[in-house]
Amino acid sequence: MKSSFNSKVIPSLKGVYQAFVHSKATGGILLLICAAVAVMSANIPGMRGLYEFWNTDIGFKLGTFEFNMPLNMWINDVLMAIFFFSVGLEIKRELLVGELSSPKKAMLPIFAALGGMLVPAVIYMIINNGEPSANGWGIPMATDIAFAIGVLSLLGNRCPISLKVFLTALAIVDDIGAIIVLAIFYPSHSLHLNYLIFAAVIILILIAINRSGVKNAMAYLIPGFFLFICIFQSGIHATIAGVILAMTIPATASINEVRFYVGTKSLLDKFKEAGNSEVQVLANPEQLDYIYRMSQSVKTMNPLLHRLESRLHPWVNFFIMPVFALANAGVEINGEVISSGVIPPVMQGIFFGLLLGKPIGITLFSYIAVKLKLAQAPVGVRWRQIFSLGIVGGIGFTMSIFIDNLAFKEQILIDEGKLAILATSVLAALIGLLALFLTTRPTNKNHD
Repeated sequence: MKSSFNSKVIPSLKGVYQAFVHSKATGGILLLICAAVAVMSANIPGMRGLYEFWNTDIGFKLGTFEFNMPLNMWINDVLMAIFFFSVGLEIKRELLVGELSSPKKAMLPIFAALGGMLVPAVIYMIINNGEPSANGWGIPMATDIAFAIGVLSLLGNRCPISLKVFLTALAIVDDIGAIIVLAIFYPSHSLHLNYLIFAAVIILILIAINRSGVKNAMAYLIPGFFLFICIFQSGIHATIAGVILAMTIPATASINEVRFYVGTKSLLDKFKEAGNSEVQVLANPEQLDYIYRMSQSVKTMNPLLHRLESRLHPWVNFFIMPVFALANAGVEINGEVISSGVIPPVMQGIFFGLLLGKPIGITLFSYIAVKLKLAQAPVGVRWRQIFSLGIVGGIGFTMSIFIDNLAFKEQILIDEGKLAILATSVLAALIGLLALFLTTRPTNKNHD
């Protein structure tokens, strides 16, 4: 009786765990919770220790060499480099086999993302022209893919699959744009040519390793570590190293499909022949050998790019991004700003850039692309749904906060920017969810 109970309950618990880890909404919800905790830690005296904890110096010493940085810098430079590595893997996959793999597929998301970046930036620059906050024009350009896709997943079968695909592709192009903006317009310090030369040499080495057919992860990750150090020292933001490294990761399998199928089937047949119903697999060395050989065969068939992306997914969604939110979303709410009724230009630019600029830019540029026959509208999707999707695109959060930290030196501007990002992102999520609910209908089949 007990064995029967366990056999039913354990698979059920595994199913719940798998659904939790792979749910597209879970990451966004966790981010929102961490952001709320961060804001409370900055404004509630009893939680102040958590807010100040992120400024603690952490480092190491090797002989006479000593290196120290505040904990939040370790998160923003090191952990976010891993986040960008994960983003880079996703971008490469989409460019090779996904929605960006051909000009016909890519044109609409490219135009939509371009409009979703340019229009918010222009709105911000108009409002902040001549102000100390003018350098923050890159903040409203970003879309948080985890939050945005999480909002769509809450709609269930009301949301057409083509709309989900369109948002995913748009967000990927948006990430590419944000990476370019970071690399060119928001360097961490003045550029050092010697480190850029060292970085270029390492990149050439990584390309050579890829061309030679090496599929071992460490052959890429070890040079990638030194690439990170060189880019960190060069002045370009270190997170760009993650994207560059991802572009060199092999995306092909070591063996072809036929060879994999024939080899694995042969091993399965031998595994069955070696079996003994009275002996457990653990006590059967011959079967254990076949299991090992099959696992190696599966590993060679599974491209390194996919293996790394799959392994990083839970770490990025359930550790790196929540920790980033805890360390960076904390902002002291200035009572004087609220009581005065005068909203600072930086907050106005972010608010109108994200909430209005995103849907206007995405819809307008998509419409122009379709009318000029440069792209095709998603099947079964109406323009009001694309506009509603654009509102969801106004969820800036992770990338917007990241750029906000780089754009300003004055803490007051950084805090005002964060407050605007958090408030606008929540508002964009709620309004976008309502707009999509009103412009879509349930389908007979759930496409989630």
